Amino acid sequence: QVQLVESGGGLVQTGGSLRLSCAAEETNRRYAMGWFRQAPGKEREFVAAISWAGTTTYYADSAKGRFTISRDNAKNTMYLQMSDLKPEDTALYYCAARGFSDTAYTTTTSYEYWGRGTQVIVSS
Repeated sequence: QVQLVESGGGLVQTGGSLRLSCAAEETNRRYAMGWFRQAPGKEREFVAAISWAGTTTYYADSAKGRFTISRDNAKNTMYLQMSDLKPEDTALYYCAARGFSDTAYTTTTSYEYWGRGTQVIVSS
């Protein structure tokens, strides 16, 4: 079991920026990680994903050009830098991990472990 803890959410105005962090417990496994989000009344959707080495990244169309995913394996932490935020980015943001992997994944079913989420609210 990999414990994941998100942080960095908050209230921001349209056009603002936030950086989310996901801290994972130390593990010797190589694991892929990703960010997903869920708005009220909607299904959880993919935002961005990154491979263990950071060499492979994927983004949802809604995130391209505005969000950047990264990771620091020495700190067991993944980040999501979000800029030019819009009201439609308002959601609970979750990080996810999948062990024993060298690639990245874009579907919720690909991940084994999930954090509890951090709330992002973008005011208009």
